[in-house]
Amino acid sequence: MHEGPVYVIGAGLAGCEAAWQIVRQGIPVKLFEMKPVKKTPAHHMDTYAELVCSNSLRSDMLENAVGLLKQELRELGSLIMACADETRVPAGGALAVDRTAFTQLITEKIHKNPLIEVVHEEVTTLSQDVITVVASGPLTSDPLAETIKNLIGEDGLYFFDAAAPIVRYDTINQDIVFKASRYGKGEADYINCPMDKSQYDAFYEALINAETAELKDFEDNRVFEGCMPIETMAKRGYETMRFGPLKPVGLVDPKTGKEPYAVVQLRQDNSAATLYNIVGFQTHLKWGEQKRVFSLIPGLENAEFERYGVMHRNTFMNSPAILDATYRMKKQPNLFFAGQMTGVEGYVESTSSGFVAGTNAALLLKGEAPKLFPGNTAIGALARYISSPVTGKFQPMNVNFGIMDALKEKVRGKKEKNHRLAEISLETIRALK
Repeated sequence: MHEGPVYVIGAGLAGCEAAWQIVRQGIPVKLFEMKPVKKTPAHHMDTYAELVCSNSLRSDMLENAVGLLKQELRELGSLIMACADETRVPAGGALAVDRTAFTQLITEKIHKNPLIEVVHEEVTTLSQDVITVVASGPLTSDPLAETIKNLIGEDGLYFFDAAAPIVRYDTINQDIVFKASRYGKGEADYINCPMDKSQYDAFYEALINAETAELKDFEDNRVFEGCMPIETMAKRGYETMRFGPLKPVGLVDPKTGKEPYAVVQLRQDNSAATLYNIVGFQTHLKWGEQKRVFSLIPGLENAEFERYGVMHRNTFMNSPAILDATYRMKKQPNLFFAGQMTGVEGYVESTSSGFVAGTNAALLLKGEAPKLFPGNTAIGALARYISSPVTGKFQPMNVNFGIMDALKEKVRGKKEKNHRLAEISLETIRALK
């Protein structure tokens, strides 16, 4: 046992959370972040925990597994969740944030903590003699990725992640769109662009024939199902979008009193409500094509795009062969990994992995027993998922009730069952604190 510091590589969601949990135990952290010296293709700001895709952390309802995971993290003292709650913007039953205020608040808290030393440089090697949390993200730089590949003894796996475009609110045609949340749940926080069949047909044809950006030499055509580009979804079938992000169910156009044939939704992206992102429209289309095709959406014919969608490489490990349920390497006990590279998919899930890895890195340095979260909690179920043997090829996973321990009691109805699972989980979390 020694005094530290513990190294944390990467100041994304997972890295910032890991650093915060380490210093909560009185242990200093040396946090390495290569921005602003070097940036990935997906990053635009110099601040930490930048949200490069959606500004939504998804459902905030306990009957939804990601909503439960958020509440667990709140109960446990998560930095990311505290900052998300402080910078939230209206989004119905979801937790969405002002992405600029969110990243600035986290950066401020990291800089003000006297136990955290930030080093702005690219890390290319790993010392197995220093307790380290590697949270370098889904766009880990090539030299560090090569180091990790050599360390784990197998090839990295790649999939694409895609960011949706953002438009200015004052350029949306208010005569066509209407505000509503699906089934009237929560406030009318979404802007809805209704389509009739002829409008949908025209949009569909333009989308499937639009020109996509050229892939870089390190990329291939594999796509992760949880963040599929809208044009890829469209090419899977005429109806696919209408059963996905363009589904009209539960949305009644007040002008007609009926559900449209299809609906494109926009969600508030900043506190001032001047920017809105197109929900589910992650894309790899060229920027000019995005302007042409997305302007066919009713209400967006004259929309001004503040940011076009981008698509980028995302790297993850074959974690079940490499990590245990504390996100620690089985063969290199001083090294922990956290974030999307471990196979947890999503902002909140990455935060969760950072929480567990950081907590256990601190306990390791103190010479104390590791802290394992049970499988009847969302945070524990995710850790178990990435560390347990799988049949077939390991794939990234969002948190869901299906990976949690099954109920031992009989409960009727999916909502009631999920509610009971959430109750048990939070009881367990509170007992662990």
